[in-house]
Amino acid sequence: MKYLYYPGCSLEGTAREYDLSTRAFMNAVGVELTELEDWTCCGASAAEPISLLLSLALPARNLAIAENMDAGRDILVPCSACYLNLKRVEDKIKNDADLFVKINTILNEENLALKGRTHTRHLLDVMSTDIGPAKLAPLVQKQFNDLIVAPYYGCQCLRPYAVFDDPEQPQTMAPLINAIGATVHQWDMGAKCCGASHMNTKPATGQELVGTILKAARGADVIVTVCPMCQMNLEAYQNKISSLKDEDLHMTILYLPQLLGLALGLTAQDLRLDLNLAVTDTFRARL
Repeated sequence: MKYLYYPGCSLEGTAREYDLSTRAFMNAVGVELTELEDWTCCGASAAEPISLLLSLALPARNLAIAENMDAGRDILVPCSACYLNLKRVEDKIKNDADLFVKINTILNEENLALKGRTHTRHLLDVMSTDIGPAKLAPLVQKQFNDLIVAPYYGCQCLRPYAVFDDPEQPQTMAPLINAIGATVHQWDMGAKCCGASHMNTKPATGQELVGTILKAARGADVIVTVCPMCQMNLEAYQNKISSLKDEDLHMTILYLPQLLGLALGLTAQDLRLDLNLAVTDTFRARL
């Protein structure tokens, strides 16, 4: 299996461990990733308030680069916000000819052109659909039979594009978790919002949302995520929220490829658990 790879900005900064663990996991399961050449920011959530056209042209540039490299190959995107932005352009140009022309007029400044042949895939889609538990299970070297895992999907990998899972009751992580011998924590918070950027703009709201998620995860040993912003919100504010709630809400938060990578025999250093902000001593001892 081969994919073009768009890491995005967060995975070169605050979510560096997500990038490194994704690459390590994919290598371990025999997947070849080719990073997009000269990729740039997708606009995240900041571009649209400035210019809707800019927010579409930025991801369109990366799609055009992907087409130039290999138009028939899927683009694998780990960051949910990046995935959403690239997917939105892919969807919009199919139904808006005028927008298609405007975007290509902009891209022409760099001698780029978008033809609409790309297929953007979220990391979780590839892990659950193309790899899946059947290919993962034979590679498992360490069974986590006594581990209870709470899968947290967040909003953007499934909304508004419900391509590979049910956005209200997502299940795609469960078979992967079961494949490493672990038990899925039964909860209804996997698709609930963590507050996203409200953690900075409206911290009280963000802290309340994250506190609710952390409370609901009680009984689990770890929460796994597939989104850099969700990961940051769930792990970075545990001290603050525990203090506000006057209860201990500390919990290990890992990216899904980190957890699965551990089961494949990759080391904590291979998966850069040292960069995670919330890995409890109890969890480290169990490793």
